[in-house]
Amino acid sequence: MKKWMLILILILTLGCQTKKDMKEQQRDIIENYIKSYNDFDIVGMTKNLSKDVIFENVSNGNVALRTEGITEFKKQAESAKHYFTKRKQTIEFWEFDNSKVSVEIVYTATLAIDLPNGLKTGNTLELKGKSEFEFESGKIKSITDKS
Repeated sequence: MKKWMLILILILTLGCQTKKDMKEQQRDIIENYIKSYNDFDIVGMTKNLSKDVIFENVSNGNVALRTEGITEFKKQAESAKHYFTKRKQTIEFWEFDNSKVSVEIVYTATLAIDLPNGLKTGNTLELKGKSEFEFESGKIKSITDKS
């Protein structure tokens, strides 16, 4: 009986440790992604993305931008980095749900170009939003930015 109890405790302990390790790994990957985004580092941003990653930017409930695959993601990221002289995403809140992680973000950026909506070079954007990351095999398989 003692032997079975010991085995059960060991299994439960290992299961909890694995979940904790997964959560820490996901946190590290997302923090690296955000830091790389803030630093305009496309290589760092894509380091932990799956080759078939899907990215969506959702604004007011509508998909404003969607890319499929790491090549399209890199192309969009390279293009977007020229819109700003500086940008910063700050994580305010984390929510973990197995393979999905949601973070609430405060975003500030200074425009490097004039935008069609009337915002001008040098204007500062300040937004709040949510980014949802889905993981598969230790890589980010999708990112959905909502504002």
